[in-house]
Amino acid sequence: MPFAGRRLLKVVSMAQVVFVYGSLKRGWGLHQLLRTAEFLGTATTKPLYRLFDLGQYPALVEWPVGLGIEGELYRVDAECLAALDDAEGVSEGYYVRRAVQLQDPARDAEAWFWLGAITGCPDCGTSWPRRGFSTSSQ
Repeated sequence: MPFAGRRLLKVVSMAQVVFVYGSLKRGWGLHQLLRTAEFLGTATTKPLYRLFDLGQYPALVEWPVGLGIEGELYRVDAECLAALDDAEGVSEGYYVRRAVQLQDPARDAEAWFWLGAITGCPDCGTSWPRRGFSTSSQ
C-alpha cells in the first residue's frame, strides 16, 4: 500500500461562496467591496426567510412563513470576506454570517442575517429594494 503509514491531508479552500441580497448587489453602494470576487450568478433562497427594508439596506431574517429571496452569488477569498463582515457590522452585532438555504441544493452559501428589531419595517417581498423603489435615489 503506497499510502500506508502516511497521513493524508485534506486540502481546504480559503474561498467561500456568499449570497448577497441588498447593498452588496451589482449597482449598489457596497458592491465595490466585491471587486475581487468571482460572480457566480443569481440565486433564490428556499422560502424560509423574509426581507425587511431598513432604509439604506435590507434585513434578512428567518421566518415561519417565508419567501424565496432573490440575490447574487459570489466566490470570495478570506480578505474579501473579512471586509464584507466589517461592512456588515458583524463585530458590532448588527448582522451574523451563517449558512443560507438556496433553492439549488447543490450550492452551499452563507449570507448575513439581521440581528436587530424589524418591528414597523416594511416587508420587501422577494427582493430589495422594494418593488417601485427607484435606484436613482441611491
